[in-house]
Amino acid sequence: MIGNRLKRSRESRGLSLRELEAAIQGQVSAQAIGKYERNEMMPSSTVLLSMAKALDVTPEYLLSEREIELAGVDFRKAPHAGVKEERAVESVVLDQVERYLELEELMPGVDELWLAPEGAAFEIHRIEDAEQAADSLRALWKLGIDPIPIMVELLEDKGIKVISLDLPENVSGSKAYVEQPNRQNVPVIVVNQHHKGERQRFTLAHELAHLVLRFPGLSDVDQEKAANRFAGAFLMAKEMVHRLLGEHRKSISLGELAELKKVFKVSIAALVVRCSQLGVIAKATYGRLWSQVKALGWNSPASNEPFPFDPEVPQRMERMCLRAVAESAISESRAAELLNISIRDLDRRLMAQGV
Repeated sequence: MIGNRLKRSRESRGLSLRELEAAIQGQVSAQAIGKYERNEMMPSSTVLLSMAKALDVTPEYLLSEREIELAGVDFRKAPHAGVKEERAVESVVLDQVERYLELEELMPGVDELWLAPEGAAFEIHRIEDAEQAADSLRALWKLGIDPIPIMVELLEDKGIKVISLDLPENVSGSKAYVEQPNRQNVPVIVVNQHHKGERQRFTLAHELAHLVLRFPGLSDVDQEKAANRFAGAFLMAKEMVHRLLGEHRKSISLGELAELKKVFKVSIAALVVRCSQLGVIAKATYGRLWSQVKALGWNSPASNEPFPFDPEVPQRMERMCLRAVAESAISESRAAELLNISIRDLDRRLMAQGV
């Protein structure tokens, strides 16, 4: 039955029932499309082809029997974002993850299973507990104290699907789980593709906190503060911060922090907060530094602070596709469909042109 997939595809394109009716030149009514989505009717082959073309999917996709659902999504969205916009984003996430899972099935042995960390270290009763949780996860994943080179690569290596989407400027991202019948849930982190790399990395670490931490008794506000504390500690290990800055400083210049930004790949604002959290600087020094950061606009989404980093782009799925084509596991046309690009674009990537 095509109901769920048809509705998901329509919502991911932001179309209403009437808008889809218009896109297929009124071959059937909006009411009929609604019945298709509720599995009360099946479209004719002609209507199916027209809807697939209008929604930029294949008829085979609409007819697929794979069942997946999105659960536990908690977009920290803009106040003006409506239900329609949120559903559209969720539908795109499901669509991309499904392509990802299908590719992994075509390439046995390449999938990475997510193993959620267990133990008391990941149970957060106070905001400050997130510090130890970040250290525990670094130890569990054998990361040492060095800065993490590429957050996207680390998360995908651990079985988390990272999806970069076109989101409103003041929406950073979210975490969710994709549920499949009789199979393990797949964790997903969505990140804003337009944000600078340093902001993306903090978002990825923040959403990782929501995947690995448990918050018994903490309010929603404190959960967010704990996730931020975890993100800072995970990206900027305490021992490394002390090694590079010292344990106690009377003063730190923005210039010195800008140079440290190159090491940790975080924003200068995040560094100022981290120094305060670790007691490297006193409260008064923190206040002066933060006033400077605010005056320069470096604590805003549109910050123009020095040494910006390029966005981190998830690449594992594309690498898998290129490998599958090279090994003749799938055709070029199937690879292009899974990556949602044209065959011409796929050929360019296979030939390393424009990369």
